Formats: sequence, structure tokens, C-alpha cells
Amino acid sequence: MKFIFLFFTTLLFFTNITAQNFTNYTDSSGLIDNNVQCLDSDTADNVWFGTQFGISHFDGISWTSYDKSAHPGLVDNNINAIMIASDERIWVGTDFGVSVFDGTSFTSYTTADGLGNNRVNDISEDANGIIWFGEFSGATKYDGSLFTAYSSSAGLPFGGVNHVSFDSDNNVWFSTALGGLVKYDGTNFSSISTPQGLLHNVVRASVADAQDNIWTGTAGGVSVVDTSGQIIEQHTRMYIMPAPDTLNPVEDIDMDSQGRIWVGVYVDYLVTVGGLAMYDGNQWVDYDESDGLVGPVIRQIHIDTDDNIWVATSSGVSKISNVPNALNEIIEPKKTFKIFPNPASDYLTIEFENKSFSKDHLISVYSASMKQILRFNSDAAENRISVPLGDLSPGLYFIQIDNESLKFIIH
Repeated sequence: MKFIFLFFTTLLFFTNITAQNFTNYTDSSGLIDNNVQCLDSDTADNVWFGTQFGISHFDGISWTSYDKSAHPGLVDNNINAIMIASDERIWVGTDFGVSVFDGTSFTSYTTADGLGNNRVNDISEDANGIIWFGEFSGATKYDGSLFTAYSSSAGLPFGGVNHVSFDSDNNVWFSTALGGLVKYDGTNFSSISTPQGLLHNVVRASVADAQDNIWTGTAGGVSVVDTSGQIIEQHTRMYIMPAPDTLNPVEDIDMDSQGRIWVGVYVDYLVTVGGLAMYDGNQWVDYDESDGLVGPVIRQIHIDTDDNIWVATSSGVSKISNVPNALNEIIEPKKTFKIFPNPASDYLTIEFENKSFSKDHLISVYSASMKQILRFNSDAAENRISVPLGDLSPGLYFIQIDNESLKFIIH
């Protein structure tokens, strides 16, 4: 495991730590198949796995499997999505429609019942108990009696929806296959894509944090969108890959109860490389096979009520437990300067923590898109520097001094 202090694309420091435990499950443990494509848990933390050849249920001790031969109501064995609803029913999505399990039998729905497309990528439930399906051609919601489908004619981009998530106002956020991130407020669709600064228009998943910032996992990394639709952070190297790979294509993204962001990363165009990365607000730490992960081909992440991290891969499932509550309690990044006021208006003051330094410092200021705005050297005799900001527009900026970076806002 590499412990990485990153500010967007700048690598500051890394070391190795060990604390958490890995438990791996495969077909020899009781899984119906090792190629696990999706997973979810119920309120008792029983975990349900969707695989290429059916469904497995694990209660922490024993395993139960379900397939079409034993349960003919299941629409297909190749499970793309699985979700346990608030009423404890198990919804699964396939390339041939969806099925719901009530504990005894499966009931299936297809386009003949109102589903927008039978090829279902994702299933989610909003705060009102509405079930949403991300599909090959768009999305469908189900209120318990009526299906309502949305496609490009309604305002969604062409290419379909990979994932559906929600913020605290119950706005719907669609992670689309070709058109970026789309917000639906119940009436209007609004898109955030590469022209607005999104790292990539292929979006695989998103999650809202406590401030309703939308952490968006794309094929080029993670973009963070605030409540006004502005990009406020970019993370492109959460998981450090061997050369020549650099950018991190995100397969899934989730957030635990501590507010830590977890992403699954996987590439397969030169060599098969993949793993998991976690961000605690200050730095990234990553996990891969060398740490105990069952395989590199990450399919989905799920976090249970005890903050155990469940990782679905093509080689089985890993459970990561006992993750440290605060990584910065283990290793604290060295702070060499501070800035104020923040937010700033006409000027920004830089104050160096070490009053007796003896060298000049290279100072750079970047825009939110990482375009360099200012670049200059400090005088070794100066402990405090005032940087004029009058020519800069309001927004988010970053200041880098030597190898340390901080963000600030101009208002």
C-alpha cells in the first residue's frame, strides 16, 4: 500500500503503512462465480453479489446462491447491477431486463412493462423510495406501479446511463456513458461535461458528500462539482500506476461514514493494472494485490454500515476492514507555509512557518483548470509575502511553493 500526499497532479510524498485487514472470498469460499460484477448489503450487513452466473448471498457465515435453473423467475443469470431496496427486496439488472426478489421468488420486468431499455447498468433508490434504473439508452424510474422512461428525447445525452445518485435535495445525478454528468431537478436536465472542466465525458459513477459536492468518477480521474455546477477539484492520480500509465480511469466511487472517498481504478490497454484508492481530505492511499486485494480488475465498491469496504473484482471479492479513522494521525504532511485571508479579495499573504530559512522559494499560482497564472521567486530574507490578486477573477485557485500546495478562493 502506498501512502500518497497528492494535490491533484502533483506528487508530494509517499511511504508504506499497514493497519487494515483483507479478507478474500472466491468460489472456493462459496461464491457462485468469481467474476463478481456488482454487490450491495442490507441493513443487517448481509451481502449480495451479482456475478456472471447468478447471485450469491453471504450472511457472514454461510452462503446461498440463486440462478435461473433454481429460480425461473430470474430474468437472466448474468447480473450487471444489484440493489437492496428500503423494503428489503433485492433488485437485479441484466441485459434482458430487471428482476426483484421478495425472499421467496423473483418477478421480472422488461420494456414490455415500461422499462426504457432491457440492458440495465445500475439500480438506485432515492429518498422517496423511487427505484431508478440506469440503462443502455437512458434511465427509468419506478414508483411501485408505473415505469417512466427518460432518453435523449427527454434531455439525457445519447449513450445511456452508467449510474444514478442523489444529493440531499433529492436531485438526480446521472453518470452518462458519453455525455458527462447530468443533473435532473425533477423538471430540467443540465449537463456538466468537458467544456465546463469535467475531466472526461465518460462518467461511471458519482457520490454526494456532506456539502452536496458531487464526486464524479470519470475515465480520466475524479472531478468534484459544487452545488452551483462549478468544478472545484480535480484528482487524476489517486492510484499510482507503473510507467507509462498515468491517468486513473475510475470504475466506481463511494463514500464511507467518515466522509472518506473511495475509488476503484482499472486499466487494461497495456497491462492489466488496478486497485483501490482512498482520500481522507488531505491525501490519497492506495491498495492493490500486493496489499492483499484479490485481483486487479475492479468492478464495483460497496461500503457497509461498519465501514467495511467490499470490492468486487473478476477474481472474487475482497473485504477491507479496520481502516484507520484518520490517516493524517499516522503521517502528518509537513507544513512549511500558511496563507491568509482565505477567501481573499485584493491580496493573499504567504507566511513561512520557519522564520530562519536560507533559500529562495519558487511560488506558482494556478487556476482551477491548473493553468499557471503567476510564477515568481521569493526573497530568502522575507518571512511574509503579499501577493496582489486584483487582476484575477473570482473563483478557486491553487498556490504551490516548492513541493507543497494549498487551495484558496477569490471572492
